[in-house]
Amino acid sequence: MFLIREVMFCKPGMVKPMVEKFKTLGKVLKKQGFKGKIQILTDLSSERYWTAIWEMEVESIDNMNEMMKKASSDPQMANVMKDYHELIVSGRREIYRVEK
Repeated sequence: MFLIREVMFCKPGMVKPMVEKFKTLGKVLKKQGFKGKIQILTDLSSERYWTAIWEMEVESIDNMNEMMKKASSDPQMANVMKDYHELIVSGRREIYRVEK
């Protein structure tokens, strides 16, 4: 099991619109058959102000790559994430192995 985090450092006042995109993204992925756990986090205290995080669990990196490939060819997904670069300053992806 792997935990994937998409950490977005938003422009001031842009966390809420990014969270709304993340929520819609989750709905689209669920409709596409994604069954893993999804969470959206916002900072109370973090490395930087105005941080929004999309977190999901996947069984394998291959599953994640397959899901991302499928999502990137979906026009609905492209519409959801359209112009998200206008909301952020920068971001990063973190991938962790979940130890049980």
